[in-house]
Amino acid sequence: MTAFVALLRAVNVGGTGKLPMTELKAMCEELGFGAVRTYIASGNVAFTSRKSEAAIKAALEKRLLAYAGAPVGVLVRSASEMADVLADNPFPKMAPSRTVAIFLDKPPPADTLAGVRGRKNEEIKVGRREIYVHYGDGMGTSKLVIPAAKTGTARNMNTIATLAKMAAEL
Repeated sequence: MTAFVALLRAVNVGGTGKLPMTELKAMCEELGFGAVRTYIASGNVAFTSRKSEAAIKAALEKRLLAYAGAPVGVLVRSASEMADVLADNPFPKMAPSRTVAIFLDKPPPADTLAGVRGRKNEEIKVGRREIYVHYGDGMGTSKLVIPAAKTGTARNMNTIATLAKMAAEL
């Protein structure tokens, strides 16, 4: 069994995309995943499975479509990949709450940085299948647009550290 983390796109605690974490946990268990644990109400779940990353993604997206009636994107990483995302953070001295990794299915395109708009004092670095951003003034006031990140989902370094630890303990 391999430990994985699944990150859901556009899931929040209220309004559009509302998904109680108890429901997400039950869905994962119905799909045969083991040791299922959720973290905060924004679509983070750690579990074990014998399935491949692609099979996990497909199964969860199909189940979430049936639940929500609309597509819900899912990004999947193994426990070791989550640990690597944390270790590869190019902004380790910056506030972890203002530093995010935007998770993508594929490596970011070569022209990722060229397409960026609205940049003020944000710092951006490209990773393996992530785009790292440090928001100097915080995300709330940022006008940053990264077209290559459109299909991704962001988590801050505090959340990534917790998810990496959860997955490592499975």
